[in-house]
Amino acid sequence: MAKRRDRRVAPSPGRPKSRVESAARLDQFSDSASDRKLITIFVIFFIVIPTVSVLLYCTKYSTRASRSVTHVHQRGLVKTDVNYQEILTENSKVSENASHRHYTYPVLAYITPWNSKGYEMAKMFNSKLTHLSPVWYDLKSQGTSLILEGRHNADAGWLLELRKGDALVLPRVVLEAFPKELLRKKKLRDKAIDLILTECKEMEYDGIVLESWSRWTAYGILHDPELRNMALEFIKQLGNVLHSVNSVRNRKQHLQLVYVIGPPHSEKFQPHDFGPVDLQSLSDAVDGFSLMTYDFSGPHNPGPNAPLKWISFTLQLLLGSPGISTRSLARKIFLGINFYGNDFVLSEALGGGAITGREYLNLLGKHKPALQWEKNSGEHFFFFSDENHVKHAVFYPSLISISMRLEEAKLWGTGIAIWEIGQGLDYFFDLL
Repeated sequence: MAKRRDRRVAPSPGRPKSRVESAARLDQFSDSASDRKLITIFVIFFIVIPTVSVLLYCTKYSTRASRSVTHVHQRGLVKTDVNYQEILTENSKVSENASHRHYTYPVLAYITPWNSKGYEMAKMFNSKLTHLSPVWYDLKSQGTSLILEGRHNADAGWLLELRKGDALVLPRVVLEAFPKELLRKKKLRDKAIDLILTECKEMEYDGIVLESWSRWTAYGILHDPELRNMALEFIKQLGNVLHSVNSVRNRKQHLQLVYVIGPPHSEKFQPHDFGPVDLQSLSDAVDGFSLMTYDFSGPHNPGPNAPLKWISFTLQLLLGSPGISTRSLARKIFLGINFYGNDFVLSEALGGGAITGREYLNLLGKHKPALQWEKNSGEHFFFFSDENHVKHAVFYPSLISISMRLEEAKLWGTGIAIWEIGQGLDYFFDLL
């Protein structure tokens, strides 16, 4: 957060003394002249200088302040007492200045091929995003070797248009290969890295976003100390190789590696948790960590998507307390922010799942619900009953909930990672 700056006004330089023609004249008027001098000094120091200072401050900083206020704030839309009609009316109205950034830390935006709106949002708000990660690739086992699948997802025309801006393109690669074989065999590790590096060169990417930790957790290999160490060494090896090669688009910049990590489950770290020691261990080889601070609740435990206190707790577990000592690692964190919501079924069977902005707007229009603000989690939600009289609870981001998470990220000095930009409402981008 910005520090307050003390504004000190330097004393005015001394005024030259009046010249007099005779000592007698000076003596005659010494008292009155002294009084006038005192009055003049008083006026200058206590009236003129403060007035000028205030005018200069207003002139210099009022325009800056107005620039920092977002379009949705100016319209009075960032609030807890929001209603469904206001969302339906205002969500598609965005600032004419789509390039101005309000959130000045890095912004990583995920785009999925099954949600075409994300491609349009990436083009429209390119200047607000520093990293773009289309979800395109899977690295899989194929017999005794490996294969990188996903190039058919890559849209050459879209990439060409995006590259008119400055955002880095780092497609996501999910490591689906059998982990025990991959990590134990040097030949396979080298093959995996070569496949990724070749794709970056041929497609002129700026690096990749790698997701593997959740897969390794699912396979149960992280409980084995030897395999866990091999996993960390593989990430380091990949990062070092990428760093040894410059981007085709920008020869002054090496290829980047962003690594996806999940939030620790408790203060007592388990072997499958990615903890602060791992963060420190990989910090030189990894350019950023995409922290998945969402999906706190699910169909079997309905509730908020990402409680604000939980987000803060997660950051504290990984980084310690916010401050200067944590800044070097915090700046590598992309704090996860969900642009999707959840529609949970509240019945014995339970159920439900994720919804996009379009589906959310349809629910608002159909059920005309009363939105409620949940203070503890910092999220909006509402209830409705479907045609079968089954009760639902819907949690979906609002301008105020996103704004509060951006402020939390600023407090720690982290970037943000949005999953994913095609699932949000248009006016969410005014906050970025």
